[in-house]
Amino acid sequence: MITKHLNSDTVQRDWYVIDAEELILGRLSSRIATVLRGKHKPTFSPHVDGGDFVVVTNADKIRLSGNKVVQKAYFRHSGYPGGGKTETVEQILRKFPERVIRRAVWGMLPKGKLGRKQIKKLKIYIGPDHPHTAQKPEPLPM
Repeated sequence: MITKHLNSDTVQRDWYVIDAEELILGRLSSRIATVLRGKHKPTFSPHVDGGDFVVVTNADKIRLSGNKVVQKAYFRHSGYPGGGKTETVEQILRKFPERVIRRAVWGMLPKGKLGRKQIKKLKIYIGPDHPHTAQKPEPLPM
């Protein structure tokens, strides 16, 4: 029996759309990361970007379980002394709701060149409309 490995020439990419309204962030992010990596396909190879494109709509209507909206905080540092800043999920959801989803998915992808290539296939939009209708995205089964 011969084991066939996927390479960049034989990748078949599909487009999926997810309506994030009333979905829980963690469960949604893990499903998106699986599709971006291509682990849902029988041709999965860990060293090849064989995943599909994912379009997320209604990113502003995402839910978090428990008290995470108020308690969960993201920390960043400018590199200068005293340059640390902390923001809660509630503050970020008010200004940039798409960043919460992107950051959750990014944490589930491999780090390095491959992960950076895979995260570019994630398209997140605040409202119910998106400009990718020409690609005919199918609803992603959750």
